[in-house]
Amino acid sequence: MNIMDFNVKKLAADAGTFLSRAVQFTEEKLGQAEKTELDAHLENLLSKAECTKIWTEKIMKQTEVLLQPNPNARIEEFVYEKLDRKAPSRINNPELLGQYMIDAGTEFGPGTAYGNALIKCGETQKRIGTADRELIQTSALNFLTPLRNFIEGDYKTIAKERKLLQNKRLDLDAAKTRLKKAKAAETRASQLNSARLEGDNNMVNFSYMLNFLHVKWLKSEQELRITQSEFDRQAEITRLLLEGISSTHAHHLRCLNDFVEAQMTYYAQCYQYMLDLQKQLGSFPSSYSNNNQTSVAPVPSASSNVIGSSALTSTSGLVIASPTNLIDLKECSGSRKARVLYDYDAANSSELSLLADEVITVFSVVGMDSDWLMGERGNQKGRVPITYLELLN
Repeated sequence: MNIMDFNVKKLAADAGTFLSRAVQFTEEKLGQAEKTELDAHLENLLSKAECTKIWTEKIMKQTEVLLQPNPNARIEEFVYEKLDRKAPSRINNPELLGQYMIDAGTEFGPGTAYGNALIKCGETQKRIGTADRELIQTSALNFLTPLRNFIEGDYKTIAKERKLLQNKRLDLDAAKTRLKKAKAAETRASQLNSARLEGDNNMVNFSYMLNFLHVKWLKSEQELRITQSEFDRQAEITRLLLEGISSTHAHHLRCLNDFVEAQMTYYAQCYQYMLDLQKQLGSFPSSYSNNNQTSVAPVPSASSNVIGSSALTSTSGLVIASPTNLIDLKECSGSRKARVLYDYDAANSSELSLLADEVITVFSVVGMDSDWLMGERGNQKGRVPITYLELLN
């Protein structure tokens, strides 16, 4: 029974305090009550903490996007983190691309130039994928985790103490308002008492009212001293917490250096991997690599009428067309066999579509553009770009 009475009294007291704060807050907004202002130093600290929180959240979220562009994967990782479970291992994009390249190269044949190049590119992509995974792990541990700890730990504590300070300020201002009203009421009663109204009963009533107002004034003054003390103590606690923001900045600076170092290591590894890959691709036989060297993108050019820099002969008897070969072919009236180097889709009905590695007959036509020959495959004829052809002996 006593516990129940205590709970009811406590609930009533809390309700009264909440109502008093609500009234004070409303009157402040309406300009009907005075508001105790915080000192400039504390206001600056509060502003600095809020600014730190806003930018830390933005940097943290964008770093997560940088490290994991897939929003679904980020949501999955977030859910596993909240469930305190380890997220399943997932193959990343470079590793997946590398596996596709290796599978394609294996099917095309490791002994072919293209198949061998695909396998080597796939292995390099897998190494890049491993480096990417290490970058994510290192950045999450040394950069994202400290930022998240600040948002979910230190700043939550600061926000809690800041809210408590706001409540203490409302209590203080409400106590000031009550004391001001009590003083005004006592002054008014003293003025009425000095009028010396006739009648003993009236004098007794006024004396009783004066004593009551004086007691109320003393109680309000005592309440003001208590609320002022609590406000000052809470302001000091909040100030000490806020001054720790400078230490937070110093810690985040060290974490930022770790993040930059992790990125530097990642990009250095990727550069070295690609440099090694370039050397490996450059070591292929010239009869394989010449096509890539003469034209990165096999698009016909109006200013080009050569395929390679010289005529290269392979064991199969194939000859890449040199300027002399093309001039001779242009000037003679005969036809030659040519192997198609790349797929080509005809732009209009006057052109002939080509498939890589097929053999067609080509010949020159008087008045035709120097970048083109006439191609023939069975009953089909049409113009073909010379940069897509390799003349045969």
